[in-house]
Amino acid sequence: MAKNNNRDMSREERGRKGGEATAENHGSEFYQEIGRKGGEATAESHDQEFYQEIGRKGGEATAESHDKDFYQEIGQKGGEATAESHDKDFYQEIGQKGGEATSENHDKDFYRKIGEKGGNARNND
Repeated sequence: MAKNNNRDMSREERGRKGGEATAENHGSEFYQEIGRKGGEATAESHDQEFYQEIGRKGGEATAESHDKDFYQEIGQKGGEATAESHDKDFYQEIGQKGGEATSENHDKDFYRKIGEKGGNARNND
């Protein structure tokens, strides 16, 4: 059998071939386990600010590469999935929490303005 000369391959090619060979030898459990271990190691060595920063960067990157339709579609899918797994009590509870949080952060003028916007939107329908 002829020996494969890895020096003639690029780093990218060697990585691709190594990944393909690993995928042939291991099942999904293997990848789940190494993912879990990697997640635990990352959690032990990074704080909340790290996760906030990568979340912010990921959000910015996503916003740059997707349009309004993308966000409407994923919002629709998320809403449908949530509706399938939660009942009326869940929505009442999160609605109350949201209302309380909003009332702590806004004054009467805020509610007057959004009330006007809502009334204007209805009048335009």
